[in-house]
Amino acid sequence: MRVGLTGGIASGKSTVSAILAELGAIVIDADALAREVVARGTPGLEAVVAEFGPGLLTPEGDLDRPAMGALVFGDAEARKRLEAIIHPLVHQRSAQLEAEAPADAVVVHDIPLLAEVGRAGSFDAVVVVDAPAELQVSRMVDDRGWSREEAESRIAAQASREDRLAIATHVVDNTGTLDELRRRVEQVYAELAARA
Repeated sequence: MRVGLTGGIASGKSTVSAILAELGAIVIDADALAREVVARGTPGLEAVVAEFGPGLLTPEGDLDRPAMGALVFGDAEARKRLEAIIHPLVHQRSAQLEAEAPADAVVVHDIPLLAEVGRAGSFDAVVVVDAPAELQVSRMVDDRGWSREEAESRIAAQASREDRLAIATHVVDNTGTLDELRRRVEQVYAELAARA
């Protein structure tokens, strides 16, 4: 059972991902893989430096993520150039991890930009973690210390809430308590496991 898991920034997708892993799903985290494929010494990092220049490296030789983020979130063309490097590498690594999973496993691909990359149709089910934009903004401001402008620009750079909901097989509402969220995730996991 191949499942795509997505949600807008600060929707609670990481929490849902962790709950799914606790319940027995094999979670393949695209964000973690995106960091892995551009780690120091990788061909991915070499490609990013070739495209954007050595100014995006820390003194230690790692990718300067805040500098990269500032560059691509304000420039759609730069973001596309970065994604053209990273997405194929993440997809390749993800396929390798999935191939290693047991045949009866629920394999959850945690992909923040699933709606944006148009790959929803490649999964048996798509779980969307949903929260209204105002709640996302308040979480980024309160929990991450971001300015309201930073939070709103990150939301604007992602697919709309409507676009994400349009690809959902299952919607996990995350406007309530952690216990309510856990109960909803348990229900969704039970349905997915029954189909695995």
